[in-house]
Amino acid sequence: MVTQKAKAFVGRLGPGLITGAADDDPSGIATYSQAGSQFRFALVWTLLITTPLMIGIQMLSARIGWVTGEGLAANINKMCPRWLTTALVCLLVVANTINIAADIGAMGEAARLLVGGPLPMYVLGFGAFCIAMQVFFSYESTVRILKWLTLALFAYVAVILTVHVPWRQAINESLHPWSFFPKNTSLKEYAAMVVAVLGTTISPYLFFWQAAQEVEDNHRRPQAQALRQHPEYAAEHLSRIKADTMVGMTFSNVIALCIVVATAVTLNAQGITSIQTSSQAAEALRPVAGEFAFAIFALGIIGTGLLAVPVLAGSAAYAVSELYGWKAGLSQGFHEARGFYLIIMAATGIGTVMGYLEVDPIQSLVWSAIVNGVISVPIMAVLMWIGQSQRLMGDYTITPRHRFFGWAATGLMAVAVVVMLATSF
Repeated sequence: MVTQKAKAFVGRLGPGLITGAADDDPSGIATYSQAGSQFRFALVWTLLITTPLMIGIQMLSARIGWVTGEGLAANINKMCPRWLTTALVCLLVVANTINIAADIGAMGEAARLLVGGPLPMYVLGFGAFCIAMQVFFSYESTVRILKWLTLALFAYVAVILTVHVPWRQAINESLHPWSFFPKNTSLKEYAAMVVAVLGTTISPYLFFWQAAQEVEDNHRRPQAQALRQHPEYAAEHLSRIKADTMVGMTFSNVIALCIVVATAVTLNAQGITSIQTSSQAAEALRPVAGEFAFAIFALGIIGTGLLAVPVLAGSAAYAVSELYGWKAGLSQGFHEARGFYLIIMAATGIGTVMGYLEVDPIQSLVWSAIVNGVISVPIMAVLMWIGQSQRLMGDYTITPRHRFFGWAATGLMAVAVVVMLATSF
């Protein structure tokens, strides 16, 4: 009986779980590793704060996709001037492509560390596989692969289990971060890392992907439009969205917490306080925590990268297609949605070339974070506007509690962007 219930519950998980797991991409792993190695447990509070805010904004994205039957770009275009929507979508594509480059480069480096060989070969191989997975596999197969790839994140739980964690100390420092501020660290550095963690955790591409997946699921069930008029069905489906999103975002931040804690008790304890890439974090773990911890950390980078790159490319393709009214969706064939798949191929291909040319990953991530930060606030504000619009949402406008968490997330990101811009130049 328990097994059947568990299977049924897992079967209900989809867009929210994949979205949450994709948030812990190699770029995110690098950020969390730096947070742990430099500040030990002094940034754990950011992950605790962002969890309910992530859940709120991602639930809103999914709700908009399900209720309206259209993705975010299409809905934003109804509320904003065309030029503004176009600018936001263009910036999203640029940020996603840069992020893809950083992620593919990190996967290639992790593979090189594990088995040796030339880095360019791995970069090209991972890029080609990510394109093939979305272009040639069916929607069902792609979703199934992405769901299985979420298991790669358990690698970081395994790392925690292989090292000694002083949990009492970790909890104490997490609750009183101002009392354990690292020596020789400026307030500017601390603020910049806070912003980096927030920007890594709440990212625009996640909004577009989850909304698009709800639309995709609707299109695969022609009766969904009619069923939305039935309160019982609507309540059940919104409950599924809520559970799926809560599991996905909580899972995402628990894994992020594991990475911060693992690097804090290993790298920071050994005086290693500067981590610039996820692969560097894996390599630094080898002499400190042993070969096993190193291997599973590196394998986790590859697994999460294979999950994140399709989400990054897919969210860009959905946004562009919705903006121009093209057919879109992984359930469509290449000839039916040619523009959609060409965007996927272009974003992944350009990202692969950037990874092949070994573009500076740190600079890439800095610019990606800046672009994401700039566009996240207006996008989140418009999403809140849409969520409260009876014209677009009908009887499914968001509740006062949902509005609170949504606007809180928007306000927090606005503050983060101001701090980021102030500390980046």
